[in-house]
Amino acid sequence: MTKTVRIAVDAMGGDFGPQVMVPGAALALERGLDAFFILYGDEARMRPHLDAAPALAAASQTRHTDVFVRMDDKPAQALRAGRRNSSMWLAIEAVKKGEADVALSAGNTGALMAMAKTCLRTLPGVDRPALAAMWPTLRGKSIVLDVGASIGADGRHLVNLAIMGAGMARAVFDAPRPTVGLLNIGSEEMKGVDEVRAASKLLRAAPPPDFDYIGFVEGDQIGRGAADVVVTEGFAGNIALKTAEGTASQMGQYLREALGGDLLSKIAYLLARRGLATLKAKMDPRNVNGGVFLGLEGAVIKSHGRSDAVGTANAVEIAYRVAHHQLLGQIRAALADAHKDAPAGEPARPQLRMDSKV
Repeated sequence: MTKTVRIAVDAMGGDFGPQVMVPGAALALERGLDAFFILYGDEARMRPHLDAAPALAAASQTRHTDVFVRMDDKPAQALRAGRRNSSMWLAIEAVKKGEADVALSAGNTGALMAMAKTCLRTLPGVDRPALAAMWPTLRGKSIVLDVGASIGADGRHLVNLAIMGAGMARAVFDAPRPTVGLLNIGSEEMKGVDEVRAASKLLRAAPPPDFDYIGFVEGDQIGRGAADVVVTEGFAGNIALKTAEGTASQMGQYLREALGGDLLSKIAYLLARRGLATLKAKMDPRNVNGGVFLGLEGAVIKSHGRSDAVGTANAVEIAYRVAHHQLLGQIRAALADAHKDAPAGEPARPQLRMDSKV
């Protein structure tokens, strides 16, 4: 018998708030998830959407608050201004209190990270949390992290990201031994910045027991599915993510213009529409919605702020899988094993082998 996953939802987050978050939860429930939802937000704004989804109403409870974090709030503002009363804070706090297994928000990313780190704290050995994103590839999907939770990383932090990303791949992809690569400007060991080469040396010096490190991955190889997990620091990761999103949008616009012109183009569209529908589905960002904050003493999922109910339902499914497969416990155990040789009295760091020279 499986345990029902309890999902705390910041129903006021994102550009559309309850009109997307509540129907998205309802759609996820229709897909057969064994989940119970705690919806935080303005009761009056949530109620019409719950009345339209009786199955969700029966598998949820609402907790009213009229305080919410705006999309343009700075993280420091969000923490100062009524933080303990906002729908975002309360959803995260439910995880800390053990009332929920995972929290979901489509709100301001910076505020969500700041609140999650303040409320939940980081795992031993983790200096900063990372945001892991799903990435469509020719082989299916990959995980890329960090895509913007923090800027900069030394070699040991990148090793932490590899450990956490591999744990997420096992939970989300059911991959018993995922492949992990480091994003770099070339595949040769002498290329790249010192921090990336240092991480590679650490991973090669003491191969992790539960994933395969395959070396450096170049930017054009992410979309090919060269690795189940691609590790980078947040600055490069965010640029890569936004570039990919922009390119997908650009290609879609090119196709619309090319097929919406003269009569022959419209006939070509009619003949190719089944294939184009398949292409559109593969390029649809809603199908990879749901970023995971890794490295925290609790599970927090970030949905895209402009996503609709379909994208929100996909983020709910990510939240469900993260909690159902007990990702936090897997990561905690893997980090503890990596840190076990750290000298007493020193901060736990991913010392994969004490004689490794980096």
